[in-house]
Amino acid sequence: MYLTELKKIQTFIFDVDGVFTDGSVFVNDNGDLLRTMNIRDGYATKKAVRSGLQIIVITGGNSRGVVTRLNRLGVEKVFTGVQDKIAVLDELIDSGVVDLSTTAYMGDDMPDLKIMSKVAFKCCPSDAIPEIIEIADYVSSNHGGRGCVRDVLEKWLKLNEKWGA
Repeated sequence: MYLTELKKIQTFIFDVDGVFTDGSVFVNDNGDLLRTMNIRDGYATKKAVRSGLQIIVITGGNSRGVVTRLNRLGVEKVFTGVQDKIAVLDELIDSGVVDLSTTAYMGDDMPDLKIMSKVAFKCCPSDAIPEIIEIADYVSSNHGGRGCVRDVLEKWLKLNEKWGA
């Protein structure tokens, strides 16, 4: 059952666009790309970090605002502009930062497929592409940017008796 596997997780890796955000990009007159993030996802992220869960973000996007937001939530390892997510994962494994047997990943689209196939626990938002949903151990009932991060992190916190702490 997925709850047993989720409880063992010590590192959670997330994608950004389509997971922390709904995948929409707003473009201003200067050409800046703006995203929105769910405040409840932020609350659960901060609580999980403070509870000892290592959270890492690997994204193909390149937004200083996203990095600032995640850093404020306590996420220190944020890799942006990544073309090859597996290469970043391999570096994290080689440096001893990540143990695949206790690592989860939440993604929603094709660039997440390979990395998800390597981790112990795979999850995704309800609006992920069919190929991701097919391999996921857990599919959140929430869409990307609409509470899917909160959903899975709250479950982890409750399983590890850290939600009310």
